[in-house]
Amino acid sequence: MSLHSQARITAIGTYVPERVLTNADLEKLVDTSNEWILQRTGIHERRIAEANQFTSHLSIAAVENMVQTYQKSLNDVDMVLVATSTPDYPFPSVASQIQAHFGIEQAGALDLGATCAGFTYALHMANSLISSGLHRKVLVVAAETLSKVTDYTDRTTCILFGDGAGAVLLERDEAHPSFRAAYLGAKGDGGIHVYRSGLSKEMAGRELSGEGCIVQNGREVYKWVATTIPKGMQEVVSRANTSLEEVDWFIPHSANLRMIESVCEKSGFPIEKTLYSLEYYGNTSAATIPLALAKGIREGAVKEGDTLLMYGFGGGLVHAGLLLTWNPSQQS
Repeated sequence: MSLHSQARITAIGTYVPERVLTNADLEKLVDTSNEWILQRTGIHERRIAEANQFTSHLSIAAVENMVQTYQKSLNDVDMVLVATSTPDYPFPSVASQIQAHFGIEQAGALDLGATCAGFTYALHMANSLISSGLHRKVLVVAAETLSKVTDYTDRTTCILFGDGAGAVLLERDEAHPSFRAAYLGAKGDGGIHVYRSGLSKEMAGRELSGEGCIVQNGREVYKWVATTIPKGMQEVVSRANTSLEEVDWFIPHSANLRMIESVCEKSGFPIEKTLYSLEYYGNTSAATIPLALAKGIREGAVKEGDTLLMYGFGGGLVHAGLLLTWNPSQQS
């Protein structure tokens, strides 16, 4: 069934650090080459946060970009949700830091962890909060500084990850909601295939490695994505009583271009109508989808009224797909 949404996305902003890490730079760090990286990932370069630049800083810059671009006020925001797996601290939350920076005194503040599906999970939660009548204006931010938890001696992971942030504003609009359908799922027993160790050094009886850096079994994650996401795409559109043919733009998590190509091939969705941000930003986990959407808007590809299918997937293993209408300029 379709959603009975009463929430509309009214603005978007993004930010990436200035420092660029190219494939040529990585050739000096590990045994790899520009050709090898491009062939396997499609990534040319990534942005890297400075030593004293953390997820909260990227988040605040993305929110400022959103406010300036869409001339929005944050005074009446009543909830701040941040999707991140790389907060500055275990606590206080990044959401609390954003709330303090912008002086949004009346807002609740919450970080949520859904790794690379964080943005779609956060949007789903924000839509639920507004549509239930409990909140009226929610600020959603997806931001990561993955470079701080990447092992730059591991050539299988260090070629992938970058830093970045995206922010969107959701407001109550009963007449013109953005959200049409959602489908969420998980395969928790696959968590061992991509993880970052923390307080516990073992998982399901298996000893963990990585010393707090990202560890990934790319082959197993690829297999899960290739079988799960095409089915999930069909489920999302069927819940809205529509089809993939009616989707204007598919915006998957930008993990790896080969992975996206596989999903498009198996789902029958044209790669030409697929937006991704990995070429020059790398895999920025929760931030990849808003970065890709903002890029599509800047380049004139995404237009008012377009139907978007967003699909996040990642560590957990978790996934979340959303079908929505891009209508930030809709007059209530």
